[in-house]
Formats: sequence, structure tokens, C-alpha cells
Amino acid sequence: MSEPQQVTVAKPFDISRQVVFKAWEQVKANRGAAGVDEQSITEFETDLKGNLYRIWNRMSSGSYFPPPVRAVEIPKAGGAGVRVLGVPTVSDRIAQTVVRSYLEPEVEPLFHPDSYGYRPGRSALDAVAACRERCWRSDWVIDLDIRAFFDTLDHDLVMRSVAKHTDLAWVLLYVERWLKAPLQAEDGTLARRDRGTPQGSAISPLLANLFLHYAFDRWMAGVFPGVPFERYAVHAVIHCQSKDQADSILGRLGERMGEVGLELHSGKTKIVYCKDSNRVGSHEYERFTFLGYTFGPRLARGARGDFVSFSPAVSNPATKAIRAKIKAWRLHQRSESSLSQLAEAINSIVTGWVTYYGRFYRSRLYPSLRRINNYLLRWAMQKYKRLKNRTTRARAWLASIAGRQPQLFVHWRLGLLP
Repeated sequence: MSEPQQVTVAKPFDISRQVVFKAWEQVKANRGAAGVDEQSITEFETDLKGNLYRIWNRMSSGSYFPPPVRAVEIPKAGGAGVRVLGVPTVSDRIAQTVVRSYLEPEVEPLFHPDSYGYRPGRSALDAVAACRERCWRSDWVIDLDIRAFFDTLDHDLVMRSVAKHTDLAWVLLYVERWLKAPLQAEDGTLARRDRGTPQGSAISPLLANLFLHYAFDRWMAGVFPGVPFERYAVHAVIHCQSKDQADSILGRLGERMGEVGLELHSGKTKIVYCKDSNRVGSHEYERFTFLGYTFGPRLARGARGDFVSFSPAVSNPATKAIRAKIKAWRLHQRSESSLSQLAEAINSIVTGWVTYYGRFYRSRLYPSLRRINNYLLRWAMQKYKRLKNRTTRARAWLASIAGRQPQLFVHWRLGLLP
């Protein structure tokens, strides 16, 4: 009698195990908090092979059902309420990344060149740079923000957008399940959802970009061809040649948002005049903030002398956040640490500030960075008895260190010496 042959049961959906593993690598690299199951990335990794197999097996079988998404309230800048972020479980983030890896290559080439948010090879600084140049050429902008976008997104319209770009039934199946997955509050209560998508999940940025590709980007290109804009997620800047044109576009945009179930944020959306040396009129709004930069009239220096340019510089809210972070370091109380150890602790963060907020009008960032020297001065007086309560001597000592080691701190490398 012959031996019974092992039968391999085909899965309904053909999903690559290698793609699942690569999705895990991306989730691990991004780190992130635990979801409702309280399983950390480290804990997930203790049974990596088994956990990844379960994700692949359930997704390939059509039996993967996402767990609730943990709701985390984050205070908004300026104390203007809270923003609810969704934190999926580690397993769910991997599953979402798998779907994204199949869907993103289909839609990414179609996206508008001036859509910058959450896209490969594009950055917020690219959007700021494009906005800066266009503000020099156009006298008016519409500073546009969509109210509660991630809370009000129409599920049917999202699914129609996704269906236009994939014939993979399992992609549509799981996108729909993620849209409907409930939010779980800190007290354990579940909130069912028939609109919106959790801000903070792996798939939400792609779904948002795809939705706004049709709701805003392509609509703008068709109805107002030749009118440039930059969009980063739900925030956009539209460049207009006249106030009348800005009024007309803004009116039509309000109607368009209503057609797709959205609403312009009346408290944040406004028309702004790009005032400079050549544009000397006036308007209620002559500044706007985009991606952490405030655009407005600023003194600049050219070959023919000083002039006023409409340019971006680090915004007041970003400045406030930087100074709060510097204060929270409490460098002056780390008397057990050496200067080198202090530099090692803060340099990577300061580098990030300089790289981002120092790209344009860097001098606006300097007063905040100089505050680090004040804390280092207090650290020296706290650490060394001979410098205690001797500010002048301590400043001279710190200056001598900076003279010998000007590369020790990132802000010293910029010439911001004590």
C-alpha cells in the first residue's frame, strides 16, 4: 500500500510571506507603542516566526479581523482641545503595511506632483521650498485646512477610490474592515465608526492621500488649471494672482468639500496677502503658518542692500516647543555628567531642529539655541565649586572650552558660542 500523500490546501488569497516579513521590518524600524493587547514590539519578536505566520495565514485565508484601535488623546498646540490618535496593535500595523505595500505602487505614480505628505521621496521641506518660491510670484494665497478630516472621511467614497486602482479582493476586504474597526478608549469602551479613519495607523496616510487626490488635487487641476498649490495631508496653500481670484476659488472649494462630505476649517482657512518691498498694500491677514514655518514679511539682505521679503521662518508654536524641550532637559541639574555626555545626550535632537527649522531664515532659530548655553553656564556653576556663584568666571571657563572644542555641541558649530 502506498504512503498517503500530503495535501497542500491552496489559500483563497495569494499573499507573499516575504512581503509580510518586510512589513515586520518596517514596523520594527518605526517602533511605536503597544495597542489594545499591550504587546510591545520586543514581546512580539519573542515568537516572531509564529506571529508572522499567524498574520500571513489569516490574511491569506480571508479570516483576518483587525482588533480595536487604542485611542490616545494628544493635546493640540496652544491648548485648542485634543487630537485623538489611533494606535493599532503590532500585528495590525504589520497587516496594514502588507496591504499598503501592494496598493501604494499602484496609486503613487498617479498622485499630483504637489502632494507632499507621507509620500516616498518627498518631504515637508520640499513643500515649504515650493511654497516659498511661489509666494514670491503670486500676491495672494489661500491658507486652507480641512476640519476633522480623519474623523469625517466618507467610507463609501474611500472604498470607491481604492476600487479604482486594485482588483485584489483581499485588499478591498481588509481596507473595509480597517475603516470599520472600533476605537477603544482608555476605560475600555468601544466606539463604533461609520466614518473616518484612525490618524496614526499605517494605512491611513495612503487612504487619505488617495481620497484627497480625487477630492482636491485632481479637482483643482481640472477646474483651476494653472493655479499652483502645495498640499501636505489636509493642509494646503493655494497661490492666486488677485484677491478676486482667491475669493472665487475659496467659494468653489467650500462647495467641493461639501460634495465629498468634508468641511473647510473656518477658523484656520483664510486669504493672505504676500506683502513685501514690492507689494505694499495691506490686508487683514499678511502671515500664515505651514508645516512649522510662518510665512510673512521679513527683512532680507541683497546685492543692493536690505529689503523686505515674504519668506518662511520657524513659527512661534515651534519655537515655544523647542524652548520647552530645552528647559525639560534640565541640563543645569546634571552635575554628574561631563560636557561630552551632555553633548551626546542632546546633539541628535538639536541636529534635527537645525536640519528642519534651520533650512530657511536660520537666524530666527538662533535665540532658542543660545538658551542651551545659559543652561550649560548654570551646569558649570553647579558642578565646580570654584565656579559657584561666579557667573563671569564660569562664562570665561565655558568660552575657553568652546574655543578648544568648537565642534562639541551642534549649536557651537553654528557659531553660537558662549
